[in-house]
Amino acid sequence: MTKARRVKKLDPARPLAENAARIVRVRLDELRSFIPRALDPVEIEAQHDMRIAAKRLRYVLEATEFCFGRAGETARRRARDLQEVLGEMHDCDVLLPRVHDHAAELRLQDSSSIRGRAGDAPDLDPRLVGRAPHRTAYRGLESLAVYIQARRTLLFDRFGKMWARDEEKGTWDRLERAAARLLDDARARRRAARQAERARAELAEAEHEEREALERARRAAAELADARRTATPTSPGGASRTGPRSTGA
Repeated sequence: MTKARRVKKLDPARPLAENAARIVRVRLDELRSFIPRALDPVEIEAQHDMRIAAKRLRYVLEATEFCFGRAGETARRRARDLQEVLGEMHDCDVLLPRVHDHAAELRLQDSSSIRGRAGDAPDLDPRLVGRAPHRTAYRGLESLAVYIQARRTLLFDRFGKMWARDEEKGTWDRLERAAARLLDDARARRRAARQAERARAELAEAEHEEREALERARRAAAELADARRTATPTSPGGASRTGPRSTGA
């Protein structure tokens, strides 16, 4: 079984929709990666891996399909349908060898039984086959094997038609576009947030500089006023510039 691909850039601090979009894009790409091999009847391993990929996509959509709107709901149903038909095919692939092995084991037991019945005879009497203990059982197993193989073929045909239908209707493309929109929106929100933060920082810096400039102007004005109050300039010759001194009558 193919290991699940790692989803990069997941962040629990970010919105659910963004993380869901990242997971869905990876799981959808995973699912599609098994085509066209899985559409070949003999590529049993690819079909089994695709079943697992469909299950992974279905499970994440069951929890997050509301993030993707109608595209998520439809894709979740289609992933479920794929998982089910591929799962039934896998059941056939597991059961058929077991049926063949069991029939072979019964034939081996019957062969040993018939040989024992022959005793010391120089040759085997063909009529002894009619007394084989499991003679009806493995005939039934052979019929079961034919049924399983025929049903497996029918299920494979159904799988191929399902995939072609979903590709024609754009089921997976719509899910891909919905996930891309969510990621684009998330990136746009982060850009806007960064721009707003820079604007706030620039505004705060400008306000700080304005307050410092006002404070410097206030201090300068205060110093100038103090200088004017304390200044006592005199005229040449020692007379004060504030007016003539009175000499009396």
